[in-house]
Amino acid sequence: MKLIVYTDGGARGNPGPAAIGVVIRDSSGKIIKKEKRCIGDATNNFAEYQAVIHALEHAKELGGTELEFFLDSELVVKQLNGEYRVRDAGLAAQFLKLHNLRTQFKKTTFKHVRRENNKEADALVNEALDKR
Repeated sequence: MKLIVYTDGGARGNPGPAAIGVVIRDSSGKIIKKEKRCIGDATNNFAEYQAVIHALEHAKELGGTELEFFLDSELVVKQLNGEYRVRDAGLAAQFLKLHNLRTQFKKTTFKHVRRENNKEADALVNEALDKR
């Protein structure tokens, strides 16, 4: 089953209070899972990775086999696609965890989108941070 996944992570202060937002849709575009969660103090990039990790975990539970991710973090997309190296030790651990989760799926793709094309996931991040 193909799933379309929008993720976002953000921190206020960078590092600072951080949260994630995940929106998972089925192949027809229907939302089948939404999540927002505060993750403590972190950097923006760490939060972006956490959002993808949480989405991978949920996608497995939902029976996804092919995942198409959309993120507004160009850095994270380029790292996940092998275009940039992961130099930060904290992010490298997240990258490895994500890579191991990714192997459980037939296909995973990561695409960069502009923030205005990731409004739902972005709004979830801000809702979580506003309510903390």
